[in-house]
Amino acid sequence: MHDSLFQSFFLIFSGAAVIASLALYTRQPLLVAYIALGAALGPYGLQLVDDIALVTDIAHIGIIFLLFLLGLDMQPRSLLSTLSQTTSTGLISSAVFAVVGYVTGYLFGFTHMESLVIGMAMMFSSTIIGIKLLPTTVLHHKHTGELMVGLLLLQDFLAILCLMILYSGDVGQVDLTQLGATLLALPLLILFAYCFVRFVLLKLIHRFDRFHEYIFLVAIGWCLGCAELAHFLGLSAEIGAFIAGITLATSPISQYIAISLKPLRDFFLILFFFSLGARFNLGLLGDVWLASLVLAALILLVKPVTFRFLLHRQSENNGLAWDIGFRLGQISEFSLLIAFVAANAALIGERASVLIQATAIITFLISSYIVIFNYPNPIAVSDRLRRD
Repeated sequence: MHDSLFQSFFLIFSGAAVIASLALYTRQPLLVAYIALGAALGPYGLQLVDDIALVTDIAHIGIIFLLFLLGLDMQPRSLLSTLSQTTSTGLISSAVFAVVGYVTGYLFGFTHMESLVIGMAMMFSSTIIGIKLLPTTVLHHKHTGELMVGLLLLQDFLAILCLMILYSGDVGQVDLTQLGATLLALPLLILFAYCFVRFVLLKLIHRFDRFHEYIFLVAIGWCLGCAELAHFLGLSAEIGAFIAGITLATSPISQYIAISLKPLRDFFLILFFFSLGARFNLGLLGDVWLASLVLAALILLVKPVTFRFLLHRQSENNGLAWDIGFRLGQISEFSLLIAFVAANAALIGERASVLIQATAIITFLISSYIVIFNYPNPIAVSDRLRRD
């Protein structure tokens, strides 16, 4: 196991260094390079990295750290204000995207149940791509960042509800007891996190703040501890990590923690994008290539237009509305999880699962290209657009 993991890390990061250099020379986005490397080295490519389950589990930590750092930069009052502004836009847009997915799946011959799951998977946009391609200054201090965070968090809550339905084994039947327990768990988790930070964590940090290694260790432990507790309570680990971050956000130490953890976050995010490319079975694409292209094209078109229309209705200017629309113009990593859970529950067949995976990868790639070459972002190949 040790040799296999070491060799996998060697191939992933040495390969990423080489392909990232080529990508920068040819003015291509780094995210695309990491996905391409995963497809090349993974079990459906050269088969040099075959333990994708392990790499995927490790890569999931990158998303958890991303949400933790996001929470560190959000004041609780600002978050509540943002959620109130985005609720109607988030709910209406998710319904529109679900209808697009359902109708497309049904027209291409998928069953009613499979079309429902396909529609469900189209509802969400990628938190990891949306936040990764947003300049830090915009995320922290601009209205654009606030709206995006609000929309993505609302979608995360909807995704949890969808996953609960799928875990019940039948779309259309929901375990009301489980649903009630989960809805109760959220405020209890927030209350516990707030009290623990105020009465325990901040006192420890203030007492030992001169030991930087200790602050780093406590931050990681708090992030992963809240994530695991949220998962145990029926919520997502991502929401737990976000709550862990936001309860620390009022402390002056939060910015030091955020700066310290960013390299660690980037390490795991490289693994995430590699695993995304490695998990895609190109051999099964022949059965659904046309449906996936049509569905991806519709998502890439409908999402920006829908967000622009809805945000403009709530008095946002055209430029900001289009900016957010294109940044959220893909489906989500939650979509891949929905496909996995639904397939395991025998609610969808292999063709429907591959369709969702293919649509995710196509929209990830194209939406990344659109943002990187047209809007300010931290990894733009143009000096004019690069913003840290």
